[in-house]
Amino acid sequence: MKKVYFSHETAVIDDACQIGKGTKIWHFSHIMPNCSIGENCNIGQNVVISPEVILGKNVKVQNNVSIYSGVVCEDDVFLGPSMVFTNVTNPRSAVVRRGQYEKTLVKKGASIGANATIVCGNDIGEYAFIGAGTVVTKEIKAYALVVGNPSKQIGWMSEFGHRLDFNDKGMATCPESHEVYKLQNDCVTKIEK
Repeated sequence: MKKVYFSHETAVIDDACQIGKGTKIWHFSHIMPNCSIGENCNIGQNVVISPEVILGKNVKVQNNVSIYSGVVCEDDVFLGPSMVFTNVTNPRSAVVRRGQYEKTLVKKGASIGANATIVCGNDIGEYAFIGAGTVVTKEIKAYALVVGNPSKQIGWMSEFGHRLDFNDKGMATCPESHEVYKLQNDCVTKIEK
């Protein structure tokens, strides 16, 4: 069967992986068994994708990222250079916790900045924006903009990655897409036309 994705000659792809059409896997990356990678993903250099990780369509993984078992990324997720996932909250070298991995779900369109750390068991909402170097220790709401260690929400972001400025009626417009958002009960929703 013809290969429908590109992989650099230095990439290692183990058996029983599903890799979608148009995906590119670059230098020195290792795709471990039973992974599912969607169409049109870009896997940068020196990336490790552990067994049973699921990546949706159009996921961008920058250089030096390890995605550990228990992580699921939905469509259109961006993982910045050298960002980190964990999958055990209390690791010890002498204690084997294989099979006790906690789950982390990164929902559609979320962006995680360079050198950020996502502590396992904390889901990232749709279109959330995690600033560079942020340490996420709790669940992040959809469209939230968070920074710092530990993470602190400082605002809201549009689907196009612009900070939203809400008026006194709780409405904001993305300056690029002109899509309209509503802030109500500390949650943001996009107003569908």
